Amino acid sequence: MAEEVIKLGGKKKSYFIDKVKEILPDGGNLNLCLTCGACSSGCPATGLDNMDPRKFLRMAALGMDEEIIKSDWPWMCTMCQRCIYVCPMKIDIPQLVYNARGLRPRDQRPKGILGSCDMALRNESTSAMGISPDDFVFVVQDVLEEVRESQPEFADMEAPIDKEGAEFFLNQNSREPVTEPNELLPLWKILHLVGADWTYGSHGWAGENYCMFLADNDSWEKITRTTVNQANKLGCKIFLNTE
Repeated sequence: MAEEVIKLGGKKKSYFIDKVKEILPDGGNLNLCLTCGACSSGCPATGLDNMDPRKFLRMAALGMDEEIIKSDWPWMCTMCQRCIYVCPMKIDIPQLVYNARGLRPRDQRPKGILGSCDMALRNESTSAMGISPDDFVFVVQDVLEEVRESQPEFADMEAPIDKEGAEFFLNQNSREPVTEPNELLPLWKILHLVGADWTYGSHGWAGENYCMFLADNDSWEKITRTTVNQANKLGCKIFLNTE
């Protein structure tokens, strides 16, 4: 009796078949996925939208592109990489998730992430909250002045912005200076007490990058490049990413 060869994906052109072949070890041998379920066991998104990493990977391997595009599960994945850590074959499922997000038309991606990405692109702060470089400088100086006056032990604390030659270039979640400015203080105090030489940048100071989560590569690069350019301009040695 002749053996029957099963071809995943059939004749239908599948974006994910090509992507799985790139990501799986040894040239895309789909049999290397053991379907052991280790990836799903520790995944915080397992069970959401009736999906888990193992099911997602099998759908990708079977060429179910349309079903994956329609699913909201790829947007629920945190891309924490726990699945890679426990996978005996080290299959990069988060990379597949990222590419699944990119298949949706940009204007049909989750509105919250889309709006935050677009807001970050509007000024040189790269802030998803829309706070301008001048407003950020004002908030930092105002909070610093207040803590110096109310807490004498920190009377000589600094919160520099655009300090040339600082060792550390620090970023900041932009929600804090807008809604919780006092949340800036704990990190400042730590840096002060250890004697760290650091600075914010007036440009590219926002730590979050929603364009990455949106799977918008060009915008992701623009946000990142704004930060890197400012750090290089100031001559900082280390980029300290708080996010």
